[in-house]
Parts: sequence; C-alpha cells; structure tokens
Amino acid sequence: MTTTDILIIGGGIVGLATAYNLTLVYPDKRITILDKEGKLAAHQTGRNSGVLHSGIYYKPGSLKARNCRAGKALMQAFCDEQGIEYNLCGKVIVATDKSQRPALHDIYARGQANGVDCEIIDKVRLDEIEPHTAGIEAIYVPEAGIIDYKIVIKRLADILLEKGHSIVLGTQVTAVHEQADLVTAVTTVGEFNGKYLINCAGLHSDRVTKMTGMQAPAQIVPFRGEYFELKPEMRHLCQSLIYPVPDPKFPFLGVHFTLMIDGRVTCGPNAVLAFAREGYNLTDFNSGDLAETLRYSGFRKLAAKHWRMGMGEMWRSANKQAFVKALQHLVPAIREEHLVKSPAGIRAQALLPDGSMMDDFDFQESARIVNVVNAPSPAATSSLAIGQTIVGKLAAHFA
Repeated sequence: MTTTDILIIGGGIVGLATAYNLTLVYPDKRITILDKEGKLAAHQTGRNSGVLHSGIYYKPGSLKARNCRAGKALMQAFCDEQGIEYNLCGKVIVATDKSQRPALHDIYARGQANGVDCEIIDKVRLDEIEPHTAGIEAIYVPEAGIIDYKIVIKRLADILLEKGHSIVLGTQVTAVHEQADLVTAVTTVGEFNGKYLINCAGLHSDRVTKMTGMQAPAQIVPFRGEYFELKPEMRHLCQSLIYPVPDPKFPFLGVHFTLMIDGRVTCGPNAVLAFAREGYNLTDFNSGDLAETLRYSGFRKLAAKHWRMGMGEMWRSANKQAFVKALQHLVPAIREEHLVKSPAGIRAQALLPDGSMMDDFDFQESARIVNVVNAPSPAATSSLAIGQTIVGKLAAHFA
C-alpha cells in the first residue's frame, strides 16, 4: 500500500497541470498521479486539436471565460520558460451569409467583454488574411494560437518526476473510500492512500465522482469528432484557424480548419454519438457504455430535440462527399481528393438530466476530495488556471 499527501486520478493535462501548481504552492507535499493507461495523455489531451483558445465564445464571468483567459497567459509563459514552441497564428470566425451577422456580432461582444484582442473585419480584410474563404464578414482574433499539448504534458511530467513525485501508469481506480483522515483509492494493482484526492478523470469523471460518494450532476456522453487532413500540396488553402459562426442552438462549433504546429491542416470535426467512451473508430463498441447512454434521460431528451442535426452529423460521418460539402461553405475550393483521413477524438459531453448541456467547468467537493466534474474544451488552454483553481479549493481543507 502506497501513502502520499495528494492522489490525483487522471494523467491528462488537467491532472498534470494541477500537480504542477501544487508543487509551486506546497513544495513539501508528495503527489501521486494514477492513470489507467500505459502512457499519459492517451485520450482527450493526446487527441487535442492543439489550439490556444482566446476565450471569445464564453459567457463573460463564467469559469470557462475566466480560466481560459488566465490559462492562455499562463500556458504561454510556461512555454516561454520551458522553450516549448507555440504560434499565435490568429483565427477568423467567418459569416458566409447575412443571416449569420447577428450571431457573429454577439460573439464579438462576448470577446470584447472577456478582454480578447479581436475585431470585426470586412471581406476585403478577410481576403488578405485567408484568401480562400467564402466569408462576407468575420471576426479576426490575432491572439489565437496553436501548440502541441503532448509536448506540454511531457515537460510537466518531467518536472514532477524531477521533484520526486510519482506517476503510476496502468493503474485503474475501481473504488474510492473517504475516511476522517485519509482517502483510499482501490486500483487494479493495489491500494493507494492519500490525505486528499483530486478526480481529473476526464471521460470517466462522472463515474469516479460516484465512486467518491457524490452524485455527479451530469452524465458524460461521448461524441466522436472525426477529422480529415489536407494533403501537403493543398495546405495553402488555410493559413491559420478558420471557424464558422456556430449555431447558438447547438454546443459544437461546427466543422473548421485548424493549422497545426507541425504544419498540417486538419478539417472537422463532425460530432456523432460514440458507441464507447473511448470509441475513436466507427467499429469501436462497448455494450455497457452504450446502454448507459441510451438509458439516460438526458441523452434521450437531447436526441428528441436535435435528431435532425444528429442525422446530418451521422450522414457526414458515413459520406465523405457530404463532409466536403460542409467544408466548402467556408473554403469553396476544397475537393474530396484534397483530403485524407485523420485521427478522431472524443468529446466528453456532460449532459444534465433535462437534456441540456453543462456548459461551464464544474467541481464537487467534500472534506478531502475535489472532483473535476466537467472540464471540456478549452480545458487544455485553461489547464494551468484550472490547476490554480483546484489548489485554491484544496487550500481551504489543508490543516
């Protein structure tokens, strides 16, 4: 049995950023990170699109807005200090017809309220920045950027190990027991004791929350985001980040173009229900995961409300030509032959019982446990700030 000061479940970027922040504030406390996979960042972090988000979309004053703005600054400072490459390549949010202008201006107003460096630009200016787009008006966000979060994870892990902390891989937590003076995590390789425990389990955050004796307010429903990639000879069609005006009735941002830090350009994602929480391929199937989703009232209500959009996403998943047509709304020159398949990711969407989507970051606490109940995008950008938030929550409990 291993005993430590703080146990962290989850070896993604939120878990490691939290551990890193703990070492800055409490250098004498020993930390043990547990992850069920054989490597760190095997899921959401490792399949992240690599965007340094500006915080333009989020409700002013929300945890997302505050943590994204603070987290972006902290991430850039960390990368500057550690010599990690990032590129503030900029971003355009493109209105392709007049009906999208009100929503575009609403996003701009949010950006202004959140302190984002952004401006409304006309077609002439848009054509200078992204000459292949079909927009009539856009928001230009010069401070948006790109990065490889896997490199950030590697450096965070190295720092933690250099300071004598433990990262235990291949260790799945099966139960959690909170007692008066410690917390025990029962795992597939034995028991780990800690004075405090932090749940950063991402795709499985709701399940671990239940293990801690608390009731998660929302259930994680996995949506697979499928991507294509521009062939090298067509990468000139995208110079930075090209996003559509999102549909305010639906939480996903729509298919977009993302310049990656290594020069690749990805196109997507769509958003289709995954048949497993870790179902990165169409054929991936977990009967328990799927049954849990289909039984959940929140999913059934969401499906009843948005079934038409859901069918459209499924059609784009099955039909490359339909996917290309969606991309052509932003960049008309795109053709099927310009694209090759790219790895998919999973969005851990927290759904409330009424079918609405939990939009903000969310935490649940007890005397010795902090559960990160919901930390979707922009969690990677925000991770160092989220870590500070969690450290602040723990500080109130430290003796």
